[in-house]
Amino acid sequence: MIGWQQILIVAVIALLLFGSARLPTLMRDMGRSLNEFKRGMKDSNRLDDDSEESR
Repeated sequence: MIGWQQILIVAVIALLLFGSARLPTLMRDMGRSLNEFKRGMKDSNRLDDDSEESR
């Protein structure tokens, strides 16, 4: 499990690498990517359930 210390270290490193101006855009894009991934997984599970019912 990841503790708050590890999250803080990763946040500081990201801030140093990308700078404070670009970091909000980067986080927003990561959030959108995660939402799209979850949506794709949900669609995939629904398609798998539909194919099992048709057997």
